[in-house]
Amino acid sequence: MAKKSKRRKMSKAIVFVTGNAKKLEEVVAILGNNFPIKIISQKIDLLEYQGEMDDICRNKCRAAAELIKGPVIVEDTCLCFNAMKGLPGPYVKWFLDKLGPEGLYQMLHGWEDKTAEAVCTFAYCPGEPEDSILLFQGRTQGTIVSPRGTREFGWDACFQPLDSDKTYAELPKEVKNKISHRSKALEKLKEYFMNNVTQ
Repeated sequence: MAKKSKRRKMSKAIVFVTGNAKKLEEVVAILGNNFPIKIISQKIDLLEYQGEMDDICRNKCRAAAELIKGPVIVEDTCLCFNAMKGLPGPYVKWFLDKLGPEGLYQMLHGWEDKTAEAVCTFAYCPGEPEDSILLFQGRTQGTIVSPRGTREFGWDACFQPLDSDKTYAELPKEVKNKISHRSKALEKLKEYFMNNVTQ
């Protein structure tokens, strides 16, 4: 006999650890009005963990939960160049900070393969020390191109998703929010909460 999934009641809002207002805005827009829990944001300076992307996410989430003392979500985004066997990966924000979108594109100068994978992972902890960390991951394939479009959101200007002639930065927000690595990860997170949590 199939075991019924236990629905968990949540009274607290979930804290999304980010100081980036645009990221919070995008997350709330993708989750939509029918998401059962309120999402609020809080900026916390967490250690910059190193390692594989899943381990980085779990470590960040555990550290955030210990500080927040309640339900928490953290996000980690990777940009993985296939020619470089997945680099810069989880360290892309440091490369972007130093080089900008132009520099990311120039990193592949001399490589024939300009393809890349954008990976977004959300890690969720209900907030208790013994709770396990849940991961929700989305991936979008694309190509690294000479930057086009606005520069308001990370490396969007140099990432052109597969089957599109526009970069993330050139796409209308509602279109990007349907195909992005972040939206794919959030779809999985939303499905989990819709099926397992009640207010």
